[in-house]
Amino acid sequence: MTLAATPINVNDYRDGYPFQSHFLDRNGLRYHYLDEGSGEAVVMVHGNPTWSYFFRRVIGALSPAYRCIAPDHMGCGLSDKPDESRYDFRLRSRVDDFSALMDHLNLERVTLMVHDWGGMIAMAWAVANADRVARIVVTNTAGFFPPGEKGIPLRLWIVRNLGAFARPAVLYGNLFARGATVMAPRKRLSPDARKGLLAPYNSPRNRIATLRFVQDIPLVAGDPGFDIVDDVSRNLDRLSSVPMLILWGKHDFVFDVDYYSEWRRRFPAAEGHLFEDAGHYLLEDVPEEIIQRVTDFLGRHPI
Repeated sequence: MTLAATPINVNDYRDGYPFQSHFLDRNGLRYHYLDEGSGEAVVMVHGNPTWSYFFRRVIGALSPAYRCIAPDHMGCGLSDKPDESRYDFRLRSRVDDFSALMDHLNLERVTLMVHDWGGMIAMAWAVANADRVARIVVTNTAGFFPPGEKGIPLRLWIVRNLGAFARPAVLYGNLFARGATVMAPRKRLSPDARKGLLAPYNSPRNRIATLRFVQDIPLVAGDPGFDIVDDVSRNLDRLSSVPMLILWGKHDFVFDVDYYSEWRRRFPAAEGHLFEDAGHYLLEDVPEEIIQRVTDFLGRHPI
């Protein structure tokens, strides 16, 4: 069955997101990104089920002094919402889209700020382009498989593996994006923030990406994208000389403190901060603290 696309209501997010939209053509599909300010480039890469709106406060704070770039992955945010006949929603395509944007903007030296799935997407580009990475800000994400013997949480396993339940629940009930507004932050979201985060995912067609991101989690050899995660994990040390800031919301039921510890193990010289009063949506929970840490870090490590 073909799902009809539904226009996004600008009034659901515009008050907190006063930015100009830009688009890159990707095989006839529009890949949306923000490009605010000028100076050293800070590229912010979101995960699932957020979008560039997640970085709105950081962009507002940094753009007077830095060039802030934030793409929306295809099917997310203000990017086009293709059906599965026009886009495969695989990790390889995500990395290719991001790589095309970096080349389109001719970004020679960048700071990466990554969250959730944005970490794997951006790190796949970074390990292949280490000479173009000046600084990295890591927030509740992974650049490797689940550490140790850890699996994925039961909620994700159900969405990933039980398609007969997951597809209608995520597409028609908006289970994933709506549930994340309750489970991902440590503190209750404001009505405006909740509305803004959910704005792009207002119809079944517009929620395909939120489902396919989870279904595409590679865990064992043979899974689509497994080779990409394996390559990133084995080659993260190419970035060992890059200044890194690790900011972590402690109360994250997916990217828990084991992931934080793994980043610290792999990058012992990195600066790390574990926030006791934040969850997965740490930019919603403790935005002022995050902005201050990032601003200080950029100032101490000029390009």
